[in-house]
Amino acid sequence: MTDFSVKPTLTGDLVILRPLDEDDYDALRAAMDDPEVGRLTGSHGEITEEQARQWMRTRKDQTDRLDLAIVDKATGATVGEAVLNEWDPDNESCNFRILIGPGGQGRGLGTEATRLIVGYGIEVLGLHRIELGVYSFNPRAQRAYEKAGFVVEGVRRDALRWDGEWFNSIVMSVLAPEWKAVLSEA
Repeated sequence: MTDFSVKPTLTGDLVILRPLDEDDYDALRAAMDDPEVGRLTGSHGEITEEQARQWMRTRKDQTDRLDLAIVDKATGATVGEAVLNEWDPDNESCNFRILIGPGGQGRGLGTEATRLIVGYGIEVLGLHRIELGVYSFNPRAQRAYEKAGFVVEGVRRDALRWDGEWFNSIVMSVLAPEWKAVLSEA
């Protein structure tokens, strides 16, 4: 049975996705410290530096998820992470999440990283379905996901409370047959 024990390096025109490790801590911490990134990811709560470093040290050992650093090919800098998690082997599905810090935004890096990891999940791992949630105040991300073949399925109403206001989470997914259509359009 396929699992996530192999940690690949995936290369595109703009980004390299490689296994996440503790050396990526400073870049990801800087991204998470950005108030806008925190809002876009709905991140509440704090994690200590040691907890974060310990978590990052164990990413390569996980057989039920894939955590890859997003490296900007133009600068060599880590600008974020792309993750396949919440693996359901019986249903050949998982969740996808991505984080891009300010230095990697607005240049197509997230769109390419999404396409690379989704392609790996469907074409190599044999996943049938990859899903995600995107908050209603983030239409830019929703458009990027649509470019990678994700389709809106529904809405989780009032899924996030941020600064005293409630926001919906838009549920999106891409299925293996749809991914093949995205490839033929590219």
